Amino acid sequence: MTSSTTNTSDRGLFETNFSIGATAVAAVAALLAVFFAWLGYTDGIVPVVGYQMNILTGMVGMLFGAGIALVAFVMAAYMEPGFEE
Repeated sequence: MTSSTTNTSDRGLFETNFSIGATAVAAVAALLAVFFAWLGYTDGIVPVVGYQMNILTGMVGMLFGAGIALVAFVMAAYMEPGFEE
């Protein structure tokens, strides 16, 4: 085993600055994914841009946001802190 795998301790999502930032990005991306899904379902208009959403573009936005949220959450849970320690 390498030293990086033998010295790894259990870290929570709010232990280091990196994991706190990645958790925040995951939460914001998840909220945006739900917002885009809702806008697509209701044929709404994106507030700042003014783009008319339909069900297809809403689901694409939801999947994109959910993918970013999933990657950021995995990064927050499993990545090493790097230069902080």
